[in-house]
Amino acid sequence: MAAGILGRLGHRTLVIDRLTEIYDRPRAIAIDHEILRHFDNMGIADEVMPFIAPFTASQHFGAKGQLIRRIDMVPEPYPLGYTPSMVFTQPPVEAILRKHAQTFDCVEIALGLELIAARQEQNWVIADIKAADGTVRTVTCDYLIGCDGASSTVRQLAGMRLEDLIFDEPWLVIDVQVDDSALEKLPQTSAQFCDPARPISFIIGPKNHRRWEIMLLPGENPRDMENPENVWQLLSPWLQPADGTLWRAAAYRFHALLADRWREGRIFIAGDAAHQQPPFIGQGMCQGLRDVTNLIWKIDRVLKRQSPDTLLDTYAVERSRHVRELTGKIKAIGEMICIRDPEQAATRDERILAEGGGEPRVITRQEIVPPIQDGMLAGPDVPARGTLFPQPAIHCGDKVQLMDKLTGSGWRLVLDGRSDIGNGVPRLDPALGISVYQVAQGDAGQAPDGMLLEADNVLGAWFDRYRVRAAFVRPDHYVFGTARSAAELMSQLGDLQRHLG
Repeated sequence: MAAGILGRLGHRTLVIDRLTEIYDRPRAIAIDHEILRHFDNMGIADEVMPFIAPFTASQHFGAKGQLIRRIDMVPEPYPLGYTPSMVFTQPPVEAILRKHAQTFDCVEIALGLELIAARQEQNWVIADIKAADGTVRTVTCDYLIGCDGASSTVRQLAGMRLEDLIFDEPWLVIDVQVDDSALEKLPQTSAQFCDPARPISFIIGPKNHRRWEIMLLPGENPRDMENPENVWQLLSPWLQPADGTLWRAAAYRFHALLADRWREGRIFIAGDAAHQQPPFIGQGMCQGLRDVTNLIWKIDRVLKRQSPDTLLDTYAVERSRHVRELTGKIKAIGEMICIRDPEQAATRDERILAEGGGEPRVITRQEIVPPIQDGMLAGPDVPARGTLFPQPAIHCGDKVQLMDKLTGSGWRLVLDGRSDIGNGVPRLDPALGISVYQVAQGDAGQAPDGMLLEADNVLGAWFDRYRVRAAFVRPDHYVFGTARSAAELMSQLGDLQRHLG
């Protein structure tokens, strides 16, 4: 994804990968509307949609099998224009991302190569790359980004360390392509079985893909439990071997880890190289893609001499705190699920039901994911700063289109068409690269002169909720700041100029 965005922005980019083919087994299974929005900005949303499906509500069952909680998604109209929570099949989506990056002349993808050394000088990084035949190639680059997984070579070469956030549990992840005739045997929603005898997660993937995440018990050898005979024994409450094809069974230790630094000079890390979290709300890969969509627009500005290199310091400031806060929430959910003591499990169930007034409470995955708190943002008292900016549907003749299709994904100043807040604002300096849009609300028809006309009042309701009339929106769709008046808007503009240097 980083390479695809860099290619679209015109930057000469080299991608190396030790593997020569796309890994053909599913690993990540969940994405969300923020990530699909970036896929759409890249122009690949239509290609990936056949491999994506809505994430069903997840029902949590207590120690006695009783329903204690549901995790669902926010209702329509959806705030970003897409189903908020989704499942996907990773290998074909990853292949689409690779093919997309290869369409740019400025991007070179070199497979079967391994990074063996990296050293920094004042203005560049020198990297040694070894091929399978032992030959070594040396390249010089402005910046090096390690998106190389939990055992990251880049992280180790840069001397970055992982902080243990104290979560370490062994689980077995099982993926099955279930026969049509056996689907009715299975739960019709995703489920979390919080059974102290053995906690189990069940996830409905696209089409016939079903996943079980099963906690391993003391004394069970993780490698032995991967054997098909043991896997089918674990699945026997739901399926028999004749009911489907075992796609993958892999034992993992679910960790909560966070890098102490995400930048060392001109070297950065992203994704699992920088953080690992338990998978209980499906945010692991989403976090990694948030990393690069945050980092790349800043690198773009620095390479184009629009901002100083210090802008890149905000990457770790923003992403590290965000990941730490979300990992803490995921860890708490995981600790709740992983309770093995029956009395503690019974107490947990009573507490969760009490929080819902005696009934299973519904929470959304979207309220679990926090905003950005620090970094390249307006002052702390500014409403909506650090939140994701909504994407309304806009009337275009007799059709509607999502707003990004019309505005692009660069810096935007979006004004509420019901106010006159934009009247006192002078024309913005083109060097800032900020496009201005005014959005009105109403039925299909002729939009007010010079305005976009939204269809579902998603943006109007957002302006009203935060009691603001203008928003500065970053290229990664996070809100830099908002304003209630022309004076506040000009103040925000000055603050933004200072941040961008």
